Amino acid sequence: MTRTLYSWLLRLAFPYVCLHLLLRGLKNRDYWRRLPERFGFVPRAAAPGAVWVHAVSVGEARAAAPLVRALRERHAVAMTAMTPTGSATVQSLFGAQVAHSYVPYDYPGAVNRFLDRVRPALVMILEKELWPNLVHFSRARGIPVCVANAQLGEASLRGWKRLGKLGGATFGAVNVYAAQSEADAQRLIAAGARPETVHVVGSIKFDLTLPDDLPARAQALRQTFGPGRPVWLAASTHEGEEDEALATHAQLKKQFPNLLLVLVPRHPERFDSVVRLCERHGFNAARRSATSGVVLPPAVDVLVGDTMGELQLFYGACDVAFVGGSLVPAGGHNFLEAAAVGVPAVFGPDMVNIEEIASQAVARGAATQIAHGGQLAEAVGSYLADPARRQAAGAAGKKLVEENRGALARTLVLIEQLLAR
Repeated sequence: MTRTLYSWLLRLAFPYVCLHLLLRGLKNRDYWRRLPERFGFVPRAAAPGAVWVHAVSVGEARAAAPLVRALRERHAVAMTAMTPTGSATVQSLFGAQVAHSYVPYDYPGAVNRFLDRVRPALVMILEKELWPNLVHFSRARGIPVCVANAQLGEASLRGWKRLGKLGGATFGAVNVYAAQSEADAQRLIAAGARPETVHVVGSIKFDLTLPDDLPARAQALRQTFGPGRPVWLAASTHEGEEDEALATHAQLKKQFPNLLLVLVPRHPERFDSVVRLCERHGFNAARRSATSGVVLPPAVDVLVGDTMGELQLFYGACDVAFVGGSLVPAGGHNFLEAAAVGVPAVFGPDMVNIEEIASQAVARGAATQIAHGGQLAEAVGSYLADPARRQAAGAAGKKLVEENRGALARTLVLIEQLLAR
């Protein structure tokens, strides 16, 4: 496929793009807001030269946070996201410190309009969100393109190869890849990246920074859960995973009668439906937004985390965490936020977005991987019942994170070299 054919196919698909936005907006009205941004109509930058950072959704935005903070010490930063939750995460992390908008759809007019208005000095894409026209028109203007925390799975590689010349040209046009692993590097080269542009630096997910006051705030939150209550967290759950978590909670309460589940759905538009789901399962559910700073009554079985920006706090206040997006085909989410605070993690079979790190964690005893939801109660319960095992797993997780830091500094060196050219 050529890029011209690709662009025409995009134009033909425009009615379906509009239909997609309409249907997504029925579940989350945020998809109907700021629509012009998706076609490149963003505010004009006061001055050229910002580093444009694209983080498609929540996970990428969180992973990018240390990198963005470091870049801001020397450069203006403009950030884009694809999803409303990704946008909300960027805004909660940085507020007015960065310019922010939705990324333009990959239509030539939308991409060029965005570039005309933002006038970036560098395009930095997180992980794997490559778009042919975005890359092509950036390079046509002499704007270097970097893929940070770059990864490419086998399935994605096969998909790009089906695009033929278009895939190879897109990967070949990128100036620098900061790859997470040697395996990722080899797949990037197989997809068309020039070998001299691919550098193995590790994953910046290990370089997460925790606030100095996090332990004190987590302890204060734990006290509001009630004295002596064991607590487990189901974090970043998707539809279908809440049912598994609630069924698991019912099983675990037979062994731990005063057990509390903190349930945090991945997408804010599902907060209300998850509360109703808890009630249908027969649980007394409370909302974090309505109980902040208040000691929960012992009768509360489930606390639904319906706030933004508190997930790391919840990790710090629990005994064991199940990390969602792994029992459904969503690729898994970043469990290192649990490991960094010494909390054992449990996750399902679908961890393709963080597969190699997950394998390291399991091998070191920092986490447990299950094959299906029916094993969740046993995995979580084994940690709750054995404080020594829980402590050893937490220590292994902390060690894993500490030993693998450094990708951030190596990535920054590559970025500054690009900007110096």
